[in-house]
Amino acid sequence: MVYGRLFTQSFTVLPLFLSLLIFTGTALSATGNDTRPDRGIAVYTDYSGISIATGESVQMDLTLENKGKTDENIHVALAEIDRGWKATLKGVRYQVTGMYVPAGKIKTLSLNLEPGKGIGSGPYSFRFDAKTADGKFFATHTLNVDVQQRKVAADDIRINAAYPVLRGQTDSRFEFSLDVLNKSEMERSFNLSAVAPEGWEINFKPAYEQKQISTLRVKEGQSQTIAVEVSPKPGAGAGEYPVNIRISGNDSSAEARLTVVLTGTCHLDAGTPNGILSLEAYPGKTVSFSLFIKNSGSAPNRNIAFSSFKPENWETTFKPEKIDALAPGEMRQVEVTIKPGQQTLVGDYSVGIMTNGEKAEKTVEMRVTVKASAAWGWLGIGLIVLVIAGLGLLFMKMGRR
Repeated sequence: MVYGRLFTQSFTVLPLFLSLLIFTGTALSATGNDTRPDRGIAVYTDYSGISIATGESVQMDLTLENKGKTDENIHVALAEIDRGWKATLKGVRYQVTGMYVPAGKIKTLSLNLEPGKGIGSGPYSFRFDAKTADGKFFATHTLNVDVQQRKVAADDIRINAAYPVLRGQTDSRFEFSLDVLNKSEMERSFNLSAVAPEGWEINFKPAYEQKQISTLRVKEGQSQTIAVEVSPKPGAGAGEYPVNIRISGNDSSAEARLTVVLTGTCHLDAGTPNGILSLEAYPGKTVSFSLFIKNSGSAPNRNIAFSSFKPENWETTFKPEKIDALAPGEMRQVEVTIKPGQQTLVGDYSVGIMTNGEKAEKTVEMRVTVKASAAWGWLGIGLIVLVIAGLGLLFMKMGRR
């Protein structure tokens, strides 16, 4: 019994002992491998020296590193900047003067160095200072920028238009897609301009966006797509119209010739010569009126046909039944005949007269007032006379009695 009890206690204590050894070993190992100082910071950029072209700006990350075991609030400032340059340090939304950096972590800020108009070629330097909130730890970093005068080849800009010719009506809006290729060895900004017919509106937009732009920035060796939105002058006639696009930057430029082919506008007007859109009719009797058709667009309108939307058992006819073509501004007259059904009741009815061209249509709604036939009126009068006469004879006979 004693040996069994000792055996059981051994199995109870042994796991606890092993767990203690593992925990102690892990803690000692972690303590032995962590060689970081209690506190320490660093500030730096990925490059300590770069070369750019005249007029080019600098964008890169500025890194703040907490090299110690204690969380720090690190203040950062641009301590030295050459005259004529504008420098900003930004986070996601704001300009930044300090940042919280946890122990052993790094944080980055966006650095932008913009040269003024008078900045020429030569070396420039920028010094960044960082320190902890209590001022006990300090770090510094210097970025050297060598500005060089570089010549750009005339063919370093390319413009490619997938569809340089677009076709449509005058009241349409045309959108061309252009790829701008920067073949040079540096990032560049381009100015966008256009030469179009007088009264036309030209807008430049980023691809798949609605905002309008006048400049474009393209990285070295890359291309960027822009949209050119063209709105013709209202009333422009049919024909071909050139739109010349020019993209320029520094000492080089490129051009693209776009073409808009206008087919004109297609519009139809219809109505009665006197402007009256009502008439009177009788059941089973035809009534006619004149309808004018006018091409008020700037393009020919062809194959103009006529139809109607009318009450059941009514009939409509057109003379002529079809107009082969109407030139812009041309007007023709059509005779329309309406025949109400024989059993149509007295009242007001609506008849829609539809004019359908190849690319335009127009509907005129006529109000038709159906009245009782005059024969029925005379028949009614005759019946009344007969009734009166019958009553008179009846009174005369009764009076004699």
